[in-house]
Amino acid sequence: MPTRIGSAWRFFQLEQSSRFAPDRGRYELRFQSLFSNRGFVFPCDSDGRVAIDELCDRRRDNYFYARAMVGRELSTPVVLPIT
Repeated sequence: MPTRIGSAWRFFQLEQSSRFAPDRGRYELRFQSLFSNRGFVFPCDSDGRVAIDELCDRRRDNYFYARAMVGRELSTPVVLPIT
């Protein structure tokens, strides 16, 4: 279930995993909608790498969808530190 955070929608809770790099989980990869205040947010490292093996099936599908829709429905992703 998506939850509203600021002007974007977060489609899942950020998780930390022992298999993530040390800085993974402190950054998020944000795909903002070109047409509304919705988007997708995924945990990543400082270089924007998402550990897709750590995502559940639904989150992984959302990640692949977001990547495929860049320029059509979503903006180029931005890496942001989690504050």
